[in-house]
Amino acid sequence: MKNQRFVALAIGIGVVAGLRPMIALAAMAWAVKRGRIRIEPSPFVRVLSAAVSKRIAQLAISELIIDKLPFTPSRLRPKPLTLRIVTGTICGAAVNGTAKRSIADGAILGGVGGLAGALMGYQIRKRLSRDLPDFAVALLEDAVAVGGGALVVTLAGLIEWQRQPEIPSPAMAPSI
Repeated sequence: MKNQRFVALAIGIGVVAGLRPMIALAAMAWAVKRGRIRIEPSPFVRVLSAAVSKRIAQLAISELIIDKLPFTPSRLRPKPLTLRIVTGTICGAAVNGTAKRSIADGAILGGVGGLAGALMGYQIRKRLSRDLPDFAVALLEDAVAVGGGALVVTLAGLIEWQRQPEIPSPAMAPSI
């Protein structure tokens, strides 16, 4: 059962990366910096270290602004799509690393989630923009990405917290 949870979380953070790649990285970096999750040492997920979390947050805010500009290229063009897949790969590996699961499996799941998120996000935004202003649809997509990223790192942190052995409090220690 727990294995299925991490499969869903790795795909989920990949989907977030498919919508907004820097939001996925920022959510993971924030959770690492705040101690909500612990990632296994790996050069693959070193980009999520607490030391670079401020810069990642700045890039995420920039991404939210730039996405609304009329000259922003389609997410399905080669460079933006590659960024989404790579970001999903990094975040998926990190999510699996929190559970001491295979980083390679998490990377694959996150990359697939990134591709799926980019394709679904494009199609949904295209259809919703027929009836709503594109700016409103973009804000809705931002909210889904931020909320989805927060949900994934929160659930990953809760699962990690549940795995830790319980340390008895001093009040419950047996008296001698």
